[in-house]
Amino acid sequence: MKRSGGRRIATWLGQGAAAIALAILAYAAAGLVGGSIPANRGWHSPERGVRIYVEDNGVHTGIVVPVSAEGMDWGDLVRPEHFRDPRYAGYGWRSFGWGDRDFYLNTPTWWDVSPRLVLRGAIGSDTTVVHVDAIPEPRVGPGVRSIVLRSEEYRRLAAFIRASFAERASHRFGYGAYDAFYTARGRYSAIRTCNSWTGDALRAAGVRIGAWTPFPVTVMTWLPVPSS
Repeated sequence: MKRSGGRRIATWLGQGAAAIALAILAYAAAGLVGGSIPANRGWHSPERGVRIYVEDNGVHTGIVVPVSAEGMDWGDLVRPEHFRDPRYAGYGWRSFGWGDRDFYLNTPTWWDVSPRLVLRGAIGSDTTVVHVDAIPEPRVGPGVRSIVLRSEEYRRLAAFIRASFAERASHRFGYGAYDAFYTARGRYSAIRTCNSWTGDALRAAGVRIGAWTPFPVTVMTWLPVPSS
């Protein structure tokens, strides 16, 4: 009887592991398919306009915009005193990302990702943040892409980013002296990830991007590859 019970437990554990692996594979496949379906099919980048950047650190993607452009200024939301070192506010660019508070605060790199954080993120969370870096203008490369937006497209992008901040958003210092986290609107889940937010923002602006972009690759693959 004991052996039989042990075999049953082993069978259940094996079936459970197989089900989890299948669910992960199905999610990955769905994400890649969703990321390959274009939205805003007819969009093309103009020769002149507002240059923005999209960056990828391997976990999170973010959108980099000028501090001030087309009448949109970020100084009312992101203030010098919100950084450990206010001098960094003098940089002319701001990088914005959105995501689950726990996941974002505790996973600056892939090495920091844990099964607990992944499971919590998949289940979902209403506690979200906007992550902001004060940076100099980026250089395009493997993890940074650049596109140009028309005035109205940039204003739509900026409006989307602003709408992601909670009303009367509170802030806390970030990973270093040059970044900060702000309380945000929206629910994080396996369906709406930090990378989905990036895709949603670009889609709202009118940029040609995947219909669903849960992974960094599903965002970056749509953007121009830097010339060598």
